[in-house]
This record gives sequence, structure tokens and C-alpha cells, in this order.
Amino acid sequence: MVLFYSLSLWFLTSTCLLQVLSNWTYIFTILLMLLTFVCIAAKRTAASSVSIKGEHNSIREYITSYRVVVMIITFLCILAVDFRIFPRRYAKTETYGTSLMDLGVGSFVLANALVSRQARNITSVNWKTAIVSISPLITLGFLRLVTTTGVDYQVHFSEYGVHWNFFFTLAAVSILTSFVNVPPRYSGIFGLLVLVVYQFCLIHGLNAYLLSNERGMDIISQNKEGIHSIFGYWGMYLVGVQLGNYLIFGSHSSGLRSTRWVQMRVWILSIVFWLLTVFLDKHVERISRRTCNLPYVTSVLADNLQLLSILMLGDLIPGSKTSVLEEALNRNLLATFLLANILTGLVNLSVDTLSASSITALSILLVYAYILSTVIGTADYFGVKLKFW
Repeated sequence: MVLFYSLSLWFLTSTCLLQVLSNWTYIFTILLMLLTFVCIAAKRTAASSVSIKGEHNSIREYITSYRVVVMIITFLCILAVDFRIFPRRYAKTETYGTSLMDLGVGSFVLANALVSRQARNITSVNWKTAIVSISPLITLGFLRLVTTTGVDYQVHFSEYGVHWNFFFTLAAVSILTSFVNVPPRYSGIFGLLVLVVYQFCLIHGLNAYLLSNERGMDIISQNKEGIHSIFGYWGMYLVGVQLGNYLIFGSHSSGLRSTRWVQMRVWILSIVFWLLTVFLDKHVERISRRTCNLPYVTSVLADNLQLLSILMLGDLIPGSKTSVLEEALNRNLLATFLLANILTGLVNLSVDTLSASSITALSILLVYAYILSTVIGTADYFGVKLKFW
């Protein structure tokens, strides 16, 4: 029961901040920052007064927290966006620009890259094993296609195309990474090369094709956005692999970098990627999640590294540990993402979300969050783990 209550409390807090309290986000952020600094000062003073050295979290714990935060926001947004209570500024942009939900797909890819087999320098598997490992993703992709088509579920074709979806993108990135075996210490350079070539193609004619409303009858033209954006996500994944290998899994004797060593470099890299994003957005091309261009990739890297660097400030508080929620979610991230998509579809089929009142919308979101937390808690209690990417 403690597990269920802690999970529900996290989801409840996130839901309220994203919906009801969205207009006061900055005020609450400032207040929470002040409260955090007070707690840090108080706890460090108390620890020093009794000559107790606070324990530092490991890098692995911070990566767990980062991945879980990204997933919680994703779970809530994919349903909340269908209600009028959800602030439109958080919804996905149509072609150019940035918003909260624009970061979801890229963050999911990057979060997996940082702790992938390639980042850990594990020997690549053969092609048969690779096909088997991505077969669940392909199955999920076809299930989503069949269910959305069969029930006439609202789908924006401009996002991925007529038949394509996020699961196919994940499977394609996994296949490319498995077949093109690049050592982790060089994967970032190779990924950057892929991104630069892809960006060159975009600004020299590919953009006009991808952003037009015209579609041919062939499968590539029908799904032009999803298929071509694979190169952007693959490049992002390769860069994430090298970052994971460099920041988390190094040649250190313990197999993990020291916390202070990583903290400094994460902050520096975050600033570098933000500066690069501003330059690219102004002088090369505006950020576009739809095409997954180079400015979008650098913005995702900057934003996620900034989030990780903020979470690492928890190291200033002696004795801070990973919560039960984070451990439970981290063991079944993709399975929970699938469940969230199923529940989202069921809600949209059962309720006219656009006509729902604010109270009704918030109630549905809270029930949705509680169901997710209960399933996660039950799976964790029985030791169920579902990881295949």
C-alpha cells in the first residue's frame, strides 16, 4: 500500500501542476527552488554539526530519476492534451517551434540511448537476435495502426504519416544501430555526421517535400515524415550512446564515473548544446520536431541534460535516495508507456474529451494516473519486468 500511495502522490502532483496550476508554473518553480535551497542549507548544517558525512547518490540513481521524470510527464500529457483543460502552449507544434510535448519523442529516444547496450560497450548482437529484440516494437506498431484505423481514432497524418507511428520509429532506430556497429567512443561523431548530412538534405529540397500536403500512392510517400525523420532520431540516438558511455559508463575502475566528475560535465554540455541550438535555430533552420532536424536534436539534448543536471543538485542533500516510484517505473518503462496509450485510446472512445468540463477532465486524469500507478506497483511487487529495447 505504501508503494501505491507514493505512486499516486507523484502522479497527482504532476497532474495538478500540468493542468490546474499551469498559469502559476513559474511562481511554484521559484517557491520550490527557494524551499530546496533552505532544505539543503538546513540538512548540510545539521550533518556538519554532528560530523556526519552525507551519502551521495550514484550516477545510476540520477539517470533512473531522470528517465522516470520524463516518462511521468509523457504519460500524463498524452491523455491530458485531448481535454480543453490542457494548456495549448504545451501541445505539439504543427511544423516549427517548441513546446513541452515536442520533447516527448526525442526524450524517449535519448533516455534509452544513455543506458543502452551500446553505451555500456556490450558486444553487439547478431542480426537474428536484433530482429527478435525489436519484434515486440513492430508488433506494437501494427497493433496501434490496426486499432486506430479500426475505430476511426483521430490521427494527425502530418506527424508521422498515414501508417507510421512512434513504435515503428523506435524499431527502425534499433535496427540501424544493431546493423551499423559503431564503437561507443566514435558513435557521437558518426551520429553528428548523419545529422549534418540529413540537415543538408533538408535545406536543399527535402523540406519542401516533407512539409507539403501532397502524398503519392507509394508507401514511402504516404509515410514520408516518419520514414525520413528516422535519420534524425538515429543520429540523436548515436550521440546519446556516446554521452552515456562518456558520462556514465567509462573506463573507471568501478565501471561508473564519479558523481562530481559527471555533474560538472553535464552542466557544461547542457550550456554548449543550448548555445548551439540558439545558433542553429537562428542561422540554419527553425526547430522542427516533425522532421527531427538538427536544431531539434540539439534542443532535446540541451533540455534533457539540463533536467539531469538539476536532478543532480539532490547530491547536495545528505542521504537523498531514489524513491520507490522511480524504482518501480524504471523496471517497466516501455510496458507502462504501452498501457498509457491503451488507456488513452479507451478514454477517447468512451468520452467526448473536447466537451468535458474542467472538473470531469481532472477527475478522469486522476483515475487514469491511479490506474497506471496501481498496475506499476503490482507489476513491481510480483517482480514483473518487461524490457526489450
